[in-house]
Amino acid sequence: MLRKGDREVLLDLHSESEAQTTDGYGSVHNGSYIPPRCFPAAAADDDDDPIYMHCNTKSDQSVPQLGNYFRDGKTKIDFVLVWEIRSRKKRRGKSEVTGEEGDAAPPEESSRSERRKAQLAQWREKFVQNLESAGLVMEKEETSNEKKTIHFLKLSAPWDVLVYFAEELCLRAPLQAQQNLDLNTSARVMNRLCIPNVMMESVPNRPLDYYTCAFRKSKMNRFLGCDNHDTYFTNTQRHRVVYEILARTVYGKRKRAEVGVDRLVNEGVYTAAFPLHEGSFKLPKYDIRPDELNQRQILHHYWSRWCKWYKYQPLDHIREYFGEKIALYFAWLGFYTAWLLPAAVVGTLVFVSGVMSMGTNTPAKDICTSGASYLMCPLCNTCKAWNMSDICTMAKLGYLFDHPGTVLFSVFMSFWAVTFLEYWKRKMATLAHHWDCMDFHEEEERPRPEFAAMAPTMEPNPVTGVKEPYFPEKTRLARVFTGSMVIIMMLCVVMIFLVTVVMCRGIISLMMFRTGSPVLRTEAGTIANICSSIVSLGLILLMGRVYTALAEQLTKWEMHRTQTQYDNAFIFKVFIFQFVNFYSSPFYVAFFKGRFVGYPTNYGTLFGMRNEDCGPGGCLIELAEQLFIIMVGKQLINNIQEFIIPKVKAWNQKRSLAKVMGDKASHEPQRWEEDYQLVECEGLFEEYLEMVLQFGFITIFVAAFPLAPLFALLNNWVEIRLDAHKFACEYRRPVAERAQNIGVWFNILEALSHLSVIANAFLIAFTSDFLPRLLYQFKFDNDLNGYVNFTLAYAPLNYTEYPMCRYKAYRDNDGNYSLFYWELLAVRLGFIIAFEHVVFFVLRAIDWIVPDVPGSLELKIKRERYLAKQALAENQEALLVSRGRGAAPASPGSSSPEGGGTVNKNKEKTRPEDVEESQLS
Repeated sequence: MLRKGDREVLLDLHSESEAQTTDGYGSVHNGSYIPPRCFPAAAADDDDDPIYMHCNTKSDQSVPQLGNYFRDGKTKIDFVLVWEIRSRKKRRGKSEVTGEEGDAAPPEESSRSERRKAQLAQWREKFVQNLESAGLVMEKEETSNEKKTIHFLKLSAPWDVLVYFAEELCLRAPLQAQQNLDLNTSARVMNRLCIPNVMMESVPNRPLDYYTCAFRKSKMNRFLGCDNHDTYFTNTQRHRVVYEILARTVYGKRKRAEVGVDRLVNEGVYTAAFPLHEGSFKLPKYDIRPDELNQRQILHHYWSRWCKWYKYQPLDHIREYFGEKIALYFAWLGFYTAWLLPAAVVGTLVFVSGVMSMGTNTPAKDICTSGASYLMCPLCNTCKAWNMSDICTMAKLGYLFDHPGTVLFSVFMSFWAVTFLEYWKRKMATLAHHWDCMDFHEEEERPRPEFAAMAPTMEPNPVTGVKEPYFPEKTRLARVFTGSMVIIMMLCVVMIFLVTVVMCRGIISLMMFRTGSPVLRTEAGTIANICSSIVSLGLILLMGRVYTALAEQLTKWEMHRTQTQYDNAFIFKVFIFQFVNFYSSPFYVAFFKGRFVGYPTNYGTLFGMRNEDCGPGGCLIELAEQLFIIMVGKQLINNIQEFIIPKVKAWNQKRSLAKVMGDKASHEPQRWEEDYQLVECEGLFEEYLEMVLQFGFITIFVAAFPLAPLFALLNNWVEIRLDAHKFACEYRRPVAERAQNIGVWFNILEALSHLSVIANAFLIAFTSDFLPRLLYQFKFDNDLNGYVNFTLAYAPLNYTEYPMCRYKAYRDNDGNYSLFYWELLAVRLGFIIAFEHVVFFVLRAIDWIVPDVPGSLELKIKRERYLAKQALAENQEALLVSRGRGAAPASPGSSSPEGGGTVNKNKEKTRPEDVEESQLS
């Protein structure tokens, strides 16, 4: 029989009754659910309420088994919808009190609020009704106090629904089991060399590997495990199917694109929609065999704990639990981290070699022993002349970042970057095939919920022919152009901040010189550079937050139709800005600082201040200081945020839910209540962005900072554990998404790797002293004797403040460039051309030599196609015979050979998008 109280709680209608307790269930009565075969009879019993129907079946009060099940202990919970409703009695009492005091809300606002609540409740009712029509079964739970009631609607997909959508979504079906392959190259190499592998660990319950083909209901008997309906589809596949139904189901008028659970969450109809975790991540207190752990416990125990930092990631388990998209992120992050190891080792060796060879640096020796031989011109208008021997320490330290080893290391990193990407393509192809998503192409995507809500008109989709929300292309392009102007304005703001930092550095240097302290005068440039780098890091992080929010609003305003188009546009905007935001200051130091200084009597100025010159140790040591502060500082701040912020959000969510539970908080909470306390998964955008920016730091400016790969490696070891802990323990379980690659991020990485070749060529040619020393050795002295004196020019004769003082430049006594300068310029340009051509030629050769798909994988693909052809051959023969004889009328409940599928024998399957609009008006 119909329970009126349940309906009123679900719809949030005016009722004098108290809020329902947990004994009341929406579409279930005392824990029993309504199977689809009972829908017609139930609808006949009560036409006014098509959601709450009953069936003349015996109530199953079996003892619930462990796991995510309905109260009957048999039906699996595939998805949970949550909404909160404030208690009507509490609100009315408050309204009466405020009415007596004369402070009640205006009637118009109250009426508008009530209409909005009624609209949301009506959408919720229609949505649940259409979910039942689509074949889902459901059960409702409640948690309430005197202020608020939290409703949990548990959803489950019966076998027939799973079969129908498995064929429609082209899920892969197992044909033949095969041995699990070891996809770790390092493990295979160490095994061949008989070296003990401490990184290897046996993880229980590894998912089996199969030869697979597209699922066909008509060939069910050819697929492994089809006899066991409870375990044939994994929990990840089940909730993917249910999410597909939720995303397609109409809840209002189709012409207004009122479709899908995502838009319902955006509208506030539901506060959350998520699949459940597989139990707690904590190990039980009693002894248990490893193979008895649930999937979440395995991931936590063998993956997300800090003590597993040196172990291989269980990628098959991650994919089985979270889906291919998240598994590919962790596979890429682990692959990238592993490749950082040789780069970090070589970079550390280059740095150590620089430390050990500091004593052989002839120019530094000349500076340290020069005494008062080189009187240098003042560095500012109010400064005094100084002796070059004062910068002895900085000259020695500068050699650490500017010696022949750093040049070779920059060439090595150029090859490393492209080789890494080539081998990642091979790894990505192997994983895509191993995870059955190599031939996956995103289906014609549905419009985004926000796009559907804001689109002004409806037009037929050119692919499907179905009317969809439409936004004029010309208007969208105009908005994109306007958004581009905003981006350019924001980039100009970044440039203004850069100029501000430069002036700040100049002011700090001037203050250091005016103190009169010999120590501060000597280290003025270093102190100013460190202080300005810290200020720059603060501005970078602040502007990054502001611009990310602005880019999100701009991308929404541009009205991109699909989620992929939206994501690509948003990624492009944020990356372009963050690229300029993070790299503008290092680019300035590397390629512009010290280029426009001028000479005595003709100094260049900016806003009345003399243009900056490179410090005593050269520009490379200043670039290394900036990279260290910006790169390492950003990593530390991000890791602290990733560690603290999810815990704060989870604590706040638990506190709010504990208030509702009240006295029941002492009891063991249910799985859906525990998962509702967790933090909503924020996606992978921030994770990819952080790693891509790091990739730019270690490739573009690596000539100045050989230790960058080492710091990146240390950070990534921490990053993997932080991200693993967030996904396994602190986030609600995200909906599993299929993917065959890392998307547009790979294109960005390729662009950065090519940019790094050009940047390193210019860095070596124009910023480093490598080529000037090489040319001096070729023309004058192989031991660099007299090199320091050769690089110093005399002030012009009309400079009367400090006659005959020296400054660093290749000029004559009149301030004109010397012949050596032009020879050096020709050598520099020739080096850039030769460097780029040689490196890019080798890179193309690597691209040609290293195939994107390994040969062993090609053979495996052919084998799988053969097995799939054999599995479906019988079906094709039957189809040909049927056509030859003349097809007989199909019996009720039967399906075609290619399988559309039915839910019940005498009831045709109803698809969510086929629900008539007349039902919804």
